[in-house]
Amino acid sequence: MSHPPAPLRAPLEIEFDYTRSLGPVLTQFMTALAGRRILGARGADGRVHAPPFEYDPVSSDPPGELIEVGPEGTVVSWSWMPEPLEGQPLTEPFAWALIRLDGADTAMLHAVDAGSAAAMRTGLRVRPRWAASRVGSIRDIACFEPWDGPARQDTQEQASQEPTTMIITPVRLHYMHTASPGESAYLRGLAEGRLLGQRCGVCGQVYVPPRGTCPADGVPTHDEVELPDSGTVTSFCIVNVGYPGQRALGFTPPYVAAAVLLDGADIAFQHLILGCDPGDVRMGMRVRAVWGDAGSVSHFAPTGEPDAPYETYARHL
Repeated sequence: MSHPPAPLRAPLEIEFDYTRSLGPVLTQFMTALAGRRILGARGADGRVHAPPFEYDPVSSDPPGELIEVGPEGTVVSWSWMPEPLEGQPLTEPFAWALIRLDGADTAMLHAVDAGSAAAMRTGLRVRPRWAASRVGSIRDIACFEPWDGPARQDTQEQASQEPTTMIITPVRLHYMHTASPGESAYLRGLAEGRLLGQRCGVCGQVYVPPRGTCPADGVPTHDEVELPDSGTVTSFCIVNVGYPGQRALGFTPPYVAAAVLLDGADIAFQHLILGCDPGDVRMGMRVRAVWGDAGSVSHFAPTGEPDAPYETYARHL
């Protein structure tokens, strides 16, 4: 008895740089960190929030003048990180802790370098370990560390930089993806230069890439269908704004991202349209897959055929 091939697995990585404008409150907070100062905001109920809120949780008003807190504080609760992950504040085991800074009524989350889990406890007094080079970022506090001495008065510095109004936060996600049986069959088909879909046994709809289950009838889709590599542009957009890493893909804006309905399919999927001026792409344009290396569709290009009649793709818009 033959067994179906095992699902495909591969490591995947998603990454982008998230850019945010800080606004008037967080600009003050981040800029103060560059000068080794931590600011909080007093709310309408008299409680001091650190980090400061942008809008009062009680009155919804923006805060007034920010006030300095800490820099020492007390651990309210904590969780030990025995195997730090890439990008975390420390490379050695550490604690994530909620720390209530002196003068504040709320706690802030940060890393504590206690040396060992046995040294961590609720109520532990800690102080910030400042980064050697500070730029106006929460990472200007490299971490917190245990501290049993008196409050220090000599930690403040005047920030020599301009106010920090923007921050860029790298976002990285690494994970192992296990493809579903339908997806695995689709990927194996690509490696052979074939486009495979699946047909629902109830409504007859053909889905590509396969979904495993018909979203309309909720039944498994076992009937495999091989589709031609030609299709029709149903809708599209011209991409004019680049992003980091895009040049490595071999093309730069402007270019077209389009929904392509393969001949014989009942759902369109998104792909690139290259091989013509972006302004020449239109709804109903006939296109064909251009195959790349390692069994992949590099992009779709115009075939030169007459445009498909509107009624043949109208329900797919």
